[in-house]
Amino acid sequence: MIADPTRRRILDTLRDGDADVGTLVERLGISQPLVSKHLGVLRDAGSVDVTVDGKRRVYRLAEDPLPAVLAWVTPYHRKWSRSLDRLSQLIDTAASRDDDTAASREDSEEQS
Repeated sequence: MIADPTRRRILDTLRDGDADVGTLVERLGISQPLVSKHLGVLRDAGSVDVTVDGKRRVYRLAEDPLPAVLAWVTPYHRKWSRSLDRLSQLIDTAASRDDDTAASREDSEEQS
């Protein structure tokens, strides 16, 4: 669903506020049928909500616009976060050892 760059651009545009199809056409510089097609996909996926205002349809980001994407990416995010936390700890430990080694060298040089 969000693999398509046009859909990502639509979502980015709606992040700034509600918009009707005409506004999206103008901001994105693409045809009305193409915008409508992508909005239909985003609406079916639950990423955008639509309200009717007279003859206009106004689109906005849904409260939970990317539930399927979040469900898919969350386990990876957790794994990578834990891995990055471990890496950070290893770097801190190595830096601490380097500091201790440098201090020991300085002490040895001063005593000589």
